[in-house]
Amino acid sequence: MEFGTILVGIILVNNYVLAQFLGICPFLGVSKKLDSAAGMGVAVIFVMVLATAATWPIMRVLDSFEIGYLQTIAFILVIAALVQFVEMALKKFIPALHKSLGVYLPLITTNCAVLGVCISNIDEGYSYIEALVNSFGAGVGFLLAMVIFSGMRSKLEGNTAIPQSFQGVPITLVTAAFLSLGFMGFGGLV
Repeated sequence: MEFGTILVGIILVNNYVLAQFLGICPFLGVSKKLDSAAGMGVAVIFVMVLATAATWPIMRVLDSFEIGYLQTIAFILVIAALVQFVEMALKKFIPALHKSLGVYLPLITTNCAVLGVCISNIDEGYSYIEALVNSFGAGVGFLLAMVIFSGMRSKLEGNTAIPQSFQGVPITLVTAAFLSLGFMGFGGLV
């Protein structure tokens, strides 16, 4: 499969957040500020690519021993270890970003988008390089969704034209739905 097709498909058409509805917790929780949203997006890209780099060969080992049913457990353990590594690195080298991400950084461990991309790479039958490209694209799609949504939320912040009953979580969910509908326009691209 061509790498460009994989990238366009996963970033725009099959975006993990906006089309597959995976990774909604950090999408809604960290998208209030642009810098936090971008930082979370970059961290997710890093974890997705590293998780795929580790889980793809692990799946081959599990399959060779005919214990592929341990896939989810093995993948979760690998992802948890990688997130701990990222958290320690951010705490040491970029403490401001570590503090701004707060509780959402450890939540990457339970971010179903990270686990979803690792499992989807296996299910789609991607080669190792294709799986890495798909994971990178999925992370870029996550980052794109986070940054766009953060911009939309900043425009809604303090807007007095929003009815009282829609302020807060309701308008956030409606805005996320409109963003998702906007990405549906890319449906026939690949």
